Amino acid sequence: MIREEFLKLYANLPVKLREEVILVLDKEGPITWNSAYFEINNKTKLGEIILKKLKELRIL
Repeated sequence: MIREEFLKLYANLPVKLREEVILVLDKEGPITWNSAYFEINNKTKLGEIILKKLKELRIL
């Protein structure tokens, strides 16, 4: 369910905004909307971490 929320939000973002950092993770560093989309769309472990953090930050 959270994944679908992210994909819907991403689809409605202006292209220029997708290059901006939305999250900074300790090991991975800065995460942009584009890199988050790549990880979440490919259902990676990092994508799961990103979704969890975005939910904690109430972005989703």
